[in-house]
Amino acid sequence: MNERNKINYKPLWKMLIDRDISKTQLREKTSISRSTLVKMSNGEYVAMDVLVRICVALDCGLDDIVEIEKNNMEG
Repeated sequence: MNERNKINYKPLWKMLIDRDISKTQLREKTSISRSTLVKMSNGEYVAMDVLVRICVALDCGLDDIVEIEKNNMEG
């Protein structure tokens, strides 16, 4: 069985703290839905266009807002 790698948004949450931006402010700035923000808070996949909007709004790259946790299972 091939397990999916996990994604997390820890770099994004850290960036928001560093820049003193709330999740609500981010949502308003990027026009993303509350449910999408909840998915991100739960480490779930979201559409690439959402990530691009966040990157444009925060003037950063994808690697600045997401981390990929590689699945080390071999078999």
